[in-house]
Amino acid sequence: MKIVRRVGASPRERGSATGQTCPDIFELDNGDFAVIGREATAQLDPELPSDAARAEYERIVIITRETLLRAKRDIPDS
Repeated sequence: MKIVRRVGASPRERGSATGQTCPDIFELDNGDFAVIGREATAQLDPELPSDAARAEYERIVIITRETLLRAKRDIPDS
């Protein structure tokens, strides 16, 4: 599994002073996406709707609204 490209603006382009420790989204060579975000599983797991679940190996992470909105243009429609 390898990162093919960043999806959206880099942390520096989004205003990070160091450009090194911010949420980020990457497209992988198999078509999946990897996300760097704040760990929030313990806090949000009880808030999941009844028709949502996560496997034990899955985590809930938070990315900023700006990160996702600026990635929108790079996310393929299909």
